[in-house]
Amino acid sequence: MNDGFKDVPTTTLADLLGRAQVVDGGVRPLWGAPRVAGPAYTVRCVPGDNLMLHAAIYRAEPGSVVVVESGDVEYALAGGNVCAVAQRRGVAAFVLDGVLRDIGEVREAGFPVYGRGVVPIPGTKERIGALGEPVRVGGVLVRPEDEVVADEDGIVVVPGGRREEVLAAARTKLAKEEAESLDDWEANHRARIEKALTEYGFPG
Repeated sequence: MNDGFKDVPTTTLADLLGRAQVVDGGVRPLWGAPRVAGPAYTVRCVPGDNLMLHAAIYRAEPGSVVVVESGDVEYALAGGNVCAVAQRRGVAAFVLDGVLRDIGEVREAGFPVYGRGVVPIPGTKERIGALGEPVRVGGVLVRPEDEVVADEDGIVVVPGGRREEVLAAARTKLAKEEAESLDDWEANHRARIEKALTEYGFPG
């Protein structure tokens, strides 16, 4: 898959894709993790149960971002050992619409995890959910093989069928921004703002 997305900020992707592809701000890096990018391996857990995530770490391909729908913030989906095994097997990160435990161990190991928080009690392992089906995480529909990019600004889901198009557009946008000085940006920005104020009737 495209390692190139690791060099693309989520802010750039959000500008290109719009709000519908941006996971809500409640799903955040749980320890200040670096930017990650990879194809989604999708998981749906029954609220209060983590069986399917624990199964997923043995099925996800190296480089995958494991994306979990759970609808639960009362019971942890995973802890230090599950994260350590996932990391050892090459999983790039977890993106959890849910919570984690053992955050100290996870932070020390350097395994990127994005989620809604931390809680010390684990879920059960008794309920079958789903693997490899579309899931909804932070308000965004995520399909298997969609590209997931996550950094300190948030998480953006790039539709799998648009991967090459979006990556090319992002590189073009970043190159244009790199070539523009702050003085040029300020001049253009001020002109746009003054024009908008005038158009919307703000008294000058």
